Amino acid sequence: MEVHAYDHLAVLAGQGTTAREFELDAPELTHVLVATGGGGLIGGMAAWYAGSVRVVSVEPAACPALHDALAAGQPVQAPVGGLAADALGARQVGALMFPFARDFVAEAVLVPDEAIRDAQRLLWDRLRLVAEPGGATALSALLCGAWVPPEGARVGVLLCGSNTDPATVARR
Repeated sequence: MEVHAYDHLAVLAGQGTTAREFELDAPELTHVLVATGGGGLIGGMAAWYAGSVRVVSVEPAACPALHDALAAGQPVQAPVGGLAADALGARQVGALMFPFARDFVAEAVLVPDEAIRDAQRLLWDRLRLVAEPGGATALSALLCGAWVPPEGARVGVLLCGSNTDPATVARR
């Protein structure tokens, strides 16, 4: 049996457990920022929260698959390019996740590659965490102002992945 990387019910259910972990570790969260590619992760998380937490999609400006789909009201073809394309570069979000995104993703914001690189460097400089570009994308929205938390927000940011060369993150 083939299992699609992000457009499969088992994948969505499995990815939803990430939101469950957030809920168990930080039940006070009001918002969760999630980097989005094809939509399996954010679709599963949005389905888990079902509106109880505001889920915010963060995508590289050069890979706006969910952003464009939400604007169009359905999955549509989107460009793929830029720094995080290897992890977040889907030409179209999954059909199975789209209803969850439409109903439970509060908003979708786009960030430039420079902001993603800045987030990677901040994670390295302050925490000694090496995150791949896709893994630092959600944090970049906060750092560059693409998403500004409302007053009183309790924000969770999903960081993931170290599939990158540490030399590209560390300053020389």
